[in-house]
Amino acid sequence: MTSPAVSAPHAQSAAALKLLSPTGHLGFTPIEEASFWTGVERRPDYIVADSGSCDIGPQALGADAEASPEAWQEHDLELMLIASRRLGVPMIVGSAGDTGTDRGVRKFAQIIRRLAKKHGLAPFRMATIYSQQDPEEIKKRLERGAWTAGLDGRPPLTAEDLDASDNVVAVMGVEPILAALQGGADVVIAGRACDPALFAAPLLHEGYPWDIAYFSGKLLECASFCAEPFAGKESVLGHVERDAIVLEPMSDYQRCTPASVAAHAMYERSDPTREYLPGGYVDMSECRYEAVDERRTRVTGSRWVSSPRYTIKLEGAGKVGERAVMIIGIRDPNTIARLDDALAWSRQKTAERFSGPEYEVHYHVYGKNGVMGEMEPVKEIRSHELCVVVEGVAPTMDEAMELTNLAGRNFLYARIPGHRGTAGAAAFMSDEVLPSRGAYRWTLNHVIEVDHPLELFRTEYETVG
Repeated sequence: MTSPAVSAPHAQSAAALKLLSPTGHLGFTPIEEASFWTGVERRPDYIVADSGSCDIGPQALGADAEASPEAWQEHDLELMLIASRRLGVPMIVGSAGDTGTDRGVRKFAQIIRRLAKKHGLAPFRMATIYSQQDPEEIKKRLERGAWTAGLDGRPPLTAEDLDASDNVVAVMGVEPILAALQGGADVVIAGRACDPALFAAPLLHEGYPWDIAYFSGKLLECASFCAEPFAGKESVLGHVERDAIVLEPMSDYQRCTPASVAAHAMYERSDPTREYLPGGYVDMSECRYEAVDERRTRVTGSRWVSSPRYTIKLEGAGKVGERAVMIIGIRDPNTIARLDDALAWSRQKTAERFSGPEYEVHYHVYGKNGVMGEMEPVKEIRSHELCVVVEGVAPTMDEAMELTNLAGRNFLYARIPGHRGTAGAAAFMSDEVLPSRGAYRWTLNHVIEVDHPLELFRTEYETVG
């Protein structure tokens, strides 16, 4: 890894605080180095990156595993650490290890120690913030009458939900990260965290109001996703004023336009004008997006609305069974036209041997509705060929492999009207069943009221280097 020379620590600008966001998910694919070092040359006051998401599904949390290769995680952490230490400014990483479990925090901390030794860095103070929860302790809170609510239509939290959970994390707001900065941390490695909180914490630490702090975090959390043309892993610099933020891409081919910034502010939300966070929400309904020039956009008008309860989101996942997949190609026009009959035949033959709720078979039909499933608005198949991915779930891997094989092979023998040939109506990419990672489901998507924002989190400090 190479880096350009970076000047010594600088005096903070009176006009705006500068936050550098190099990636929307650290380690998911490597940070683009050119725009990162361009951003570093602009001498940001903080370098901040999120490293996790529930977008990756429940498997990683349930199995306490990573969705990203360690080499990519180390690549990104190395860039951030070298730059932050040369500039003498803090770096903040949240949702360590993709899911923010204690294992992820410990692993990132170990990588930081290793990198500090590799580069011979001068001593610095590192804070590690842990957010993993003991389900039994959460049960005790329920027994004491803690208020909870389910999200996205779920009922309130129950002991049964916790029993079904293999791993549970609490999603921290700004307060644990702010406390770490107030404790003198130069490097903060946090467990599961709200993405905007990672950016809001340094702004609150510097005396900025809650509305612009959290709103700036919302705009910066995914780095170059707020710019156009679309590109991932390019760095973006946020110039944060007392009542506004100006966004500027560090790549030489992107622009932060009013349209691109507004689109990013509104995406992934059931209500595009509200960003819900622990303790309240950011009201974006009166925001104004104005072009500063061809590459920069200034945003004003965010408003912080406090909630009567301070609640923390709990995420949990639990194992359903073992899992296998098989890939099938269909080119026969008659089978494509009567695909529902072929699927019904496969389901029937599988159910004759594997019955019961512990056995599941799923069909992902690419070329029809493989991405959106039943939500797909286009009902007519227009493809000349289809790919069917059969996914089987069972209590043991041997059963999952057999179930999936049975479901897949029966596409060869589906008894559907109009069949004339004897060679079958399907082709296998490879005549094999592929063992896959275990099947998990989300068990917790709830909020729980707490008396203090820090009570579910644990912070440790150490000197590194």
